[in-house]
Amino acid sequence: MSAVIRPSLFSPYRWLSPSLFDFWAGQLNPLWTLREPLARLVRREPAGEGATTLVLRCNRHWKGMRAGQHVTLGVELGGRILRRSYSPTVIGRRELAITVKGVEGGVVSQHLLQHARPGDLFRLDAAFGDFHMPAAAPVLLLAAGSGITPMRSLLREACQRPLAAPVDLFYWERTAAAQQFRDELLALAAATPNLRVHLLTTREGEAPAARIDRHTLMVPGDDTPLAQRHVLACGPDGFVAAARARLAHQVAGFQAEAFTPPAPITGADSEGEVALTLARSGRQLKVPRNRSLLESLEAQGIKPKHGCRMGICNTCTCEGVSGGTRHLRTGETQSGPAAPVRICVSAPTTDLTLDL
Repeated sequence: MSAVIRPSLFSPYRWLSPSLFDFWAGQLNPLWTLREPLARLVRREPAGEGATTLVLRCNRHWKGMRAGQHVTLGVELGGRILRRSYSPTVIGRRELAITVKGVEGGVVSQHLLQHARPGDLFRLDAAFGDFHMPAAAPVLLLAAGSGITPMRSLLREACQRPLAAPVDLFYWERTAAAQQFRDELLALAAATPNLRVHLLTTREGEAPAARIDRHTLMVPGDDTPLAQRHVLACGPDGFVAAARARLAHQVAGFQAEAFTPPAPITGADSEGEVALTLARSGRQLKVPRNRSLLESLEAQGIKPKHGCRMGICNTCTCEGVSGGTRHLRTGETQSGPAAPVRICVSAPTTDLTLDL
């Protein structure tokens, strides 16, 4: 029989509400809270053209993360908490480095780039994601733009021990000035046998680099067949889609994450609208078959719970009561009662009822 643990007479859980405890404890140390994970900005570091790395110190409620995972950062702006997901690098027991690249019109990214200062506090959600490097297999890391951030984290961890098989990083950016962690990546490759870093620019030089759909991905002197490689790809939705179309069925393993929402799909089977019923409220809507359910709901003034908007964190997952959906990135379809639907990367294929 298991023991029941009751709060002691002097436990703060018994006598204080979390908000009251957090207020008074915060007068002594801003990171002291009863339950909530928080992080404080310690310093800013340059990270390539239009990007900045924020080094954060986390409080004791932070449960940690694995290399390659994502963290949702809560930023208070105008009295509201806005949440955005980033792929940090762990640099200490309770320190994270989050690299932010400016997005045109991006409220949070522009604030973090231009206005965040040491001492600022942020909320942290639990880490999520399954991006990982096989321990003893040949690996291809394919990154574009901010897709380099999880690769940096994975490489820093992997290079703490000898690499048992070749690892090649191909990193695309428009210009060399925009490449993040350039010097660090080159130094890591110089110090690590079996690691090779290929920095590619698509808009400068006499011969701009070919994009992912046309690049050879072959390394002089390395005869490892592509079929033996495990591929990890991260970047904008179009980059990931092109990598998936080219490689997913030709390699030993394929993992991919896109940091931008999926684009609307095209084709005869995605035309027109369907009826969407929200089971909890009984509300009925007409939504397009070619857009994510999250975007369609937001367009009609409904704000369902969501997090990363990339199909990774599962915050937006709800139960499908009836009807079918299509995954906007993989094209896979599903239907039937009790099917979990990630509304940020799913579009309806038929009339649909969701447990929302």
